[in-house]
Amino acid sequence: MPGHDLPFSQSEYERRLKLVRSDMSARGIDVLFVEDPSNMSWITGYDGWSFYVHQGVLVFLDEDPIWWGRAQDANGARRTVWMDDERVASYADNYIQSPDRHPMQNLAALLKSSGYAEKRIGVELENYYFSAKAYLTLREELPQADFPDATGMVNWLRGVKSDEELVFMRKAARISEKIMDGVFERVQPGMRKADLVAEIYADAIRGLDDAWGDYPAIVPLLPSGADASAPHLTWDGRFMQEGEATFFELSGCFRRYHAPLCRTVFLGKPPQYMLDAEKALVDGLEAGLETARAGNTAGDIARALAKPLEAAGIERGARAGYPIGISYPPDWGERTVSIREEDTTVLKPGMTFHFMPGLWMDGWGLEITESILIREEGPAECLCNRPRSLFVKT
Repeated sequence: MPGHDLPFSQSEYERRLKLVRSDMSARGIDVLFVEDPSNMSWITGYDGWSFYVHQGVLVFLDEDPIWWGRAQDANGARRTVWMDDERVASYADNYIQSPDRHPMQNLAALLKSSGYAEKRIGVELENYYFSAKAYLTLREELPQADFPDATGMVNWLRGVKSDEELVFMRKAARISEKIMDGVFERVQPGMRKADLVAEIYADAIRGLDDAWGDYPAIVPLLPSGADASAPHLTWDGRFMQEGEATFFELSGCFRRYHAPLCRTVFLGKPPQYMLDAEKALVDGLEAGLETARAGNTAGDIARALAKPLEAAGIERGARAGYPIGISYPPDWGERTVSIREEDTTVLKPGMTFHFMPGLWMDGWGLEITESILIREEGPAECLCNRPRSLFVKT
């Protein structure tokens, strides 16, 4: 029987499947093999920590999808996908980390038995979860098949969020606010970072009200002082120091949906250069938010952001944001649009982004960011509601 606690309505899954099939037809793909766990979940509802082994979803043009994976994970599929039990297929455990056989041999046999040995089988080649060995094995086992690259195909279809998805993102945003409030309340000189992260996780997982917390796709990032010149450092056992800034890059997560929020805390009196950077960054953020309207482009946001920063003598070499929504480790971005000047993607109502113009300078860093929703009319809506500033704690 279908999953016992599906996060979305059946009509929502039918809407998504229709989008995928339409794109498959346009690309001439007979069957699509989706390995990305975010795409798997978006299409079928599957939710489990099994993405460290080979698994995927087969999407057909004229029959329900098949979830395929490790045998011990098949019951988890039956508990979480919307399809009937007979649409769950699995391979034996002796395929796991074996030098003599590969799970893709089993998948190839399934495709052969289903009549797809000489068809066009779309695969996500540029994907964290699909290895070179997996691709080579499929090619060897199905020499008459074509394997068009379907990288990002489903990711792009996920870009415009449904009303049902936005409910989850708003709950994730409330959790993000709770986490950040807890940081501001607790952080002080002499506090061990590991202890602060323990409290961050407690707030993230407890959630609030009817929004229990799921595990986020990225761990808390909170480098201090000179370490904050690097965007992706995590934590250690050192202690928070007076006279240092720490940025906190965090996200609440509800049923795999995210709403990242970054703020920076300075313990003590901040230097003038950081206050000047704060003003330029906030001015750029607000200009970008005003520009983030349906019909404009991702590049328009980046250009609006850049003007106040350039006027203050600040140059950024990185993009300033990316789409967000459903995601699994190691990334909460959708890996499609980038908020950078050369990106000509037209903004549509329902798109959601982490507008993320972090400053990683020589010896210090500053992050003030917003998760945003492109609306039918007017500027973008910020999903979180917290002051857009450098937080100072003396």
